[in-house]
Amino acid sequence: MAAENEAKTATNKRKRGYLPHNKSVRKKGPCPLKPGIQGFFITCDGGREHQATHEAIDVIDNFFEELIHGKDSRVNTKTTASSIPEKALNKKIKFSYSDSSDNDEDDENDAENGKENQSEKVAEDVDNGSTVEEKSVPAKTDEQLNEVESDKAAGDDEENSEQVVGKSKENEEPLEKKQCCDTQKLESKNPSPEMSVDKLIEAELKELGDKSKRRFSKIDTGCNGVVIIQMRRRDGDPNPGDIVQHMMESASATKKHMSRFLLRVLPVEISCYASEEDIKRAIKPLVEQYFPVDAEAPIKFAVQYDARANTGIERMKIIDAVAKSIPGTHKVDLKNPEKTIIVQVVKTVCLIGVVEKYKELAKYNLRQLTSSETQ
Repeated sequence: MAAENEAKTATNKRKRGYLPHNKSVRKKGPCPLKPGIQGFFITCDGGREHQATHEAIDVIDNFFEELIHGKDSRVNTKTTASSIPEKALNKKIKFSYSDSSDNDEDDENDAENGKENQSEKVAEDVDNGSTVEEKSVPAKTDEQLNEVESDKAAGDDEENSEQVVGKSKENEEPLEKKQCCDTQKLESKNPSPEMSVDKLIEAELKELGDKSKRRFSKIDTGCNGVVIIQMRRRDGDPNPGDIVQHMMESASATKKHMSRFLLRVLPVEISCYASEEDIKRAIKPLVEQYFPVDAEAPIKFAVQYDARANTGIERMKIIDAVAKSIPGTHKVDLKNPEKTIIVQVVKTVCLIGVVEKYKELAKYNLRQLTSSETQ
C-alpha cells in the first residue's frame, strides 16, 4: 500500500503545473468584452456564434470596401458587352516592319515587273538601231575575276565574324540590364538597403498574423446568440453607423441574401460601464454629432433598450439617463422617430449607437429585409 501511495504522489507531482511568479497569465482566445470599443452588435441563432462571426466579418468587410471605393469602381458588364462586336471582323493588317509572306510576294511581283520593264527597254533600243553589245560593260579577264572573288570571300568572313560578336554582345547586354532592373526594384521596395527580401516577407506575415492590427476582430461576450465584432478605425475610415446604414439600405433595395446566420446588425459607437454616471459622460460626443443644439429643425428620437446577462440594472433609469442627455430642442417620438438610440447592455458593459429608419428597415434584421415576404 505504501508503494502505491508513493507512485500516486509521484504522478500527481508530475501533472501539477505552476504559475509564473508575479506575472498574469493570459488565456488564449478572443479578447473579452470591455468598455472603450467600437464595432458591431450582432444577434444570431443560438449555438451558431462561431459561424456567425466569420460570416459577419466577411459581410462587413464587403460593405466597408463599397463605402471606400464606391460601386462605380466595378466594371460595367453592359458597356463592355455592347462595345464588343457580335461577329469577328476578319481584316488583314499589314505592318511596315513585319517580314510576312505578303511582303515577300510583293517583292517577287516588283522583281517581275522590273524584268519586264528592262526587256521592254532593250526592245526599244534594238528598234532604235542600237545594239546591246554597245551598251554592255567590257568583259574582265580570269585573273581579275579571281581577285574579286577572293576579296568577296574575305569580306564575307569579316562580316560573319562581326555578326557573331554583335549577337553575343546583344545576348549579354539584356542580362546586365535585367540584373540592374531587379536591383533597382528591390532597392525601391526596401526602405533600408540592409534588410533583405526574406526579412521583409517575414515582417509582412507578422503584421497579417497579429490580431491587434486587424481592422475587424471577434470579441468574446459569453452570451448565447450574441456576437460582437470590434472595429479598429484608421484615418479616413467610415464609422460603424455609416457601414450598417449602407448595409441595411442595400439589403432592402436588392433583397439579396447575404448571410445565413446573421439576424440583427447594430452599430456600436460608444461603450462604457452600465451605470448612469458613465453613460451620461460617454454619450456627450455622440449627442454633439447627431443631436446638435443649433439644429435647424427639432429631431424626433426614441431609445431602444435591451439587456443580456444583467438583471441588476433598472431599465427606466438607463433610458432616462440617455433621454436627459439629449438637448431640449429635440423631441421624443416613439411611433415615428427620425433617429433611434440603440442601448445594449451585455453583462456590465453598455453599448450605444444611433441609427435611422429603425422601424422602416425591419429593426435592422437582415433576414427579414431579404426575405420575399417583406414588402
